[in-house]
Amino acid sequence: MRGALFLIVALALAGCNNNPWPAGQDATNTLFSAVSESSPRHLDPVASYWSNDTPYTYQIYEPPYGYHVFKRPFQLVPKSAREVVKPRYLGKGGQPLPEDAPSDQVVESVYDVPIKTGILYQPHPAFAKDEQGHYRYHAMKPGELGARRTPLDFEYQSTRELVAEDFVYALKRQATTRVTTPIFSTFAEYVVGLADYGKLIKAEDDKLRRGLDPTNLDKPFLDFRQWPLAGATAPEKYLLRIRIKGKYPQWSYWMQMTFLSPVPWEADAFYAQPGMAVAGMSLDRWPVGTGPYMMTEFVQDRRHVMKRNPNYRGEPYPCEGEPGDKAAGLLDDCGKPTPFIDTLVFTIEREGLPMKNKFRQGYYDLEIFERTDTGKDYLVDMQDSEEVRREYLVKGFRLNRGTDVNSYFIGFNMLDPVIGASSDPQQNARNRKLRQAISIAIDWDEYSKIFPKKAGTTAMSPLPPGIYGSREGTPEGVNPITHVWKDGSAVRRPIADAKRLMTEAGYPNGRDAKTGLPLVLNYDFYAAPTPGNKAEIDWVVRQFAKIDIQLEVRATNNNQFQDKVRKGKYQVFWLGWNADYPDAENFLFLLYGPAGKTKYDGENTSNFENPEYDRLFAQMKTLDDGPAKQALIDQLVKIARDEAPWTMGFFPDASAARQQWVHNYKPAILVRDAGRYLRLDVAQRVAAHKAWNQPVWWPLLLLLALAAGLFMIGRRTLRRRERTTGRGEVLA
Repeated sequence: MRGALFLIVALALAGCNNNPWPAGQDATNTLFSAVSESSPRHLDPVASYWSNDTPYTYQIYEPPYGYHVFKRPFQLVPKSAREVVKPRYLGKGGQPLPEDAPSDQVVESVYDVPIKTGILYQPHPAFAKDEQGHYRYHAMKPGELGARRTPLDFEYQSTRELVAEDFVYALKRQATTRVTTPIFSTFAEYVVGLADYGKLIKAEDDKLRRGLDPTNLDKPFLDFRQWPLAGATAPEKYLLRIRIKGKYPQWSYWMQMTFLSPVPWEADAFYAQPGMAVAGMSLDRWPVGTGPYMMTEFVQDRRHVMKRNPNYRGEPYPCEGEPGDKAAGLLDDCGKPTPFIDTLVFTIEREGLPMKNKFRQGYYDLEIFERTDTGKDYLVDMQDSEEVRREYLVKGFRLNRGTDVNSYFIGFNMLDPVIGASSDPQQNARNRKLRQAISIAIDWDEYSKIFPKKAGTTAMSPLPPGIYGSREGTPEGVNPITHVWKDGSAVRRPIADAKRLMTEAGYPNGRDAKTGLPLVLNYDFYAAPTPGNKAEIDWVVRQFAKIDIQLEVRATNNNQFQDKVRKGKYQVFWLGWNADYPDAENFLFLLYGPAGKTKYDGENTSNFENPEYDRLFAQMKTLDDGPAKQALIDQLVKIARDEAPWTMGFFPDASAARQQWVHNYKPAILVRDAGRYLRLDVAQRVAAHKAWNQPVWWPLLLLLALAAGLFMIGRRTLRRRERTTGRGEVLA
């Protein structure tokens, strides 16, 4: 009985503290945030191209440029470069051309980018040398790694200065065969010599691995310093020269992405040693950068921690912004060295409800670090309940609301024989009508009404508002395949139009006209069917059912989804796209043939190929904003609508959720390196935790009363048993 009483009291007392963090952690200069779905797939800068990667990569790496954290429209600013440069244009024979030279006269664009001096890499064993100047850890033998599982486990750590050759090495690594390189096909179109360089590297890698066990994870060091690349050189120690074919104005935007981050050859050599791959040590898990933070903890699908890079130089906080930023307190830290926060802790959350509850209790400072749409959930709560509204206002949740440059859509794999393109013109036309019918059936306005926490504006094209060339919200911008303009707004076509297209496609009433079998399509979703997203998956199934299509749901985690699309083993899929840079090319290239996902490992997940589209796209991307560019954009959008490789989807509203003690926060999808600007009022957070999470004592008192009652009953029963004789008589 005493044991039972002790257990009840212990459990009750344990329940009084609901803080998920170790005792005292909330009083430290640490930011806590959630990550949805899973751990990052790739932290190697040549491979990383998913939003789950960016909370880490953009805090660790420093490409030449970045975006001004506050200014809108978005403005490029130097990061590891000394300045944002304009290209030099060269014509035939290498003669210089003026800045306004027509694109058809430009043979080559040359970017001479000066690199800042004195930038140091984070501490890392790859740089450590002994007294004789030899690298301590570049010649490790099999088994020598021992129990080490992170770079922090090595006794000696060191650093060195960033130089222009590190950018050259990084650009050469786009040709690597060792990891996936989603942007190589795009870069190979522009960087002089990179396409041929890719063939060279493949041949050299084959030589290195000849005769080796192909299943062995250990691979010989592929040293890119050995082979020059014409399009990337370092004529001086702190001068990076990149040569681009023709005129390509968007190249400056690429230089703010982590694909162009410097990579020290020493890190590549270090991670190529025996046992590293098996131990999980690579750039994919343990990046080596010059940015304000460095990875210090990597627990797969559970927790990731970054700490302040002790070698970071402390870039000053900006002093300028948009009108209103100063009044909002966003410029209060003008000129102070960054970063302000010591530690960033990201916890993987599989379920939405626990994540939301932790934010409501104050245990997450930002609900999801890289997302700009989490605040909508709370805004809807406030509309639905006056009690909840009062709670959120009292707690001072900051739920900034606005627009951003991103989209969600349902797409089709154009390599699939049932729903994609076909070499047979008649079959191709039937498949196109099938995609058009589905595009009509999926009612994105209904989606926004049913799921207001994820709502947005129904898309008529791939281009969101705010991107030059978008005609969203105008009569000219209506998608005639799915909508008509009526009484001043776009109205979705009736389901009868979709069913007519189904019949013309050869599927009357959802059955194959030749075989009589029902049409069954596979639907791939990049997250497991948890209670949080099952309702949305079921909604998609119902949309297809409107035109009698049976949908087989194949929901997986993101890593499995990525594997499937690279192998082409999918038909219908859900996808989102966050802009890399504010230009129409960054959305329209998602349908560019040479960027096909399955064939070329690019970002065209639909694998859409159309010669006319590709021809027009090649012209459009060389133009500056203006009437000529707008005309080409209109033609590209028309092809995308007619061929319907996407259902177009919707442009989500933007609203991020943060606590009032998080300062200097102005959310935008394009600004991914915001970690260094954020500042915490730790004392305010501690006070809020105490006020918002007062222990509730009545369950404990009830349990104690119950335990006392049980104890008294047990004691009475025991005394009665002691006074009972063997014949059942009670002794006086």
